[in-house]
Amino acid sequence: MTALPENDHTTGINYFTDNKMIKKFIAAAALATLASSAFAAQPNTFYAGIDGGSTKIDNFGDDKGSYGAFLGYNFHENFAAEIGARRLGSWGINGADVDANQYAASIIGTLPLQNNFNVFGRLGYNKVEAKAEYRGFTADADDSGVLYGVGVGYNFTPTISGRVEFQKPSSDSRNISAGVAFAF
Repeated sequence: MTALPENDHTTGINYFTDNKMIKKFIAAAALATLASSAFAAQPNTFYAGIDGGSTKIDNFGDDKGSYGAFLGYNFHENFAAEIGARRLGSWGINGADVDANQYAASIIGTLPLQNNFNVFGRLGYNKVEAKAEYRGFTADADDSGVLYGVGVGYNFTPTISGRVEFQKPSSDSRNISAGVAFAF
């Protein structure tokens, strides 16, 4: 592995002081490092949240925007049970309008890291429903099966957290979302 040169002698650019993106990243990392304590999930608490993201379903064309809501219960500081519903997206396929929705129940295992960060994994069961409409005719289809996902979270306060997650709702679909949750 070759290291980046500190300076590009042909352009006069100093990669470590002239790049604004690197400066912002270093500042954010320093602030995260200075955080004084981690907010672990409290057992026997409920939480609810919303998320938004992007879904890709094979052979459906482009990624589409998704949104959802979820409700969970922390039965242990490292484990929660969660239910959720998500609009995976709407596609136009060969003149038909296709809408896809997801309904899920999962167990989430969380590994707290330093400075309010955590990583988590999801294993559950979900139902993906699709409804197609073409010239006044409608057709429905659904697929049920295993749901899994992985993500990273950040606890802003003891009651407000954010998360970014990759989910695999079915063998031919992927969802990436960012969300916020509120504990109560």
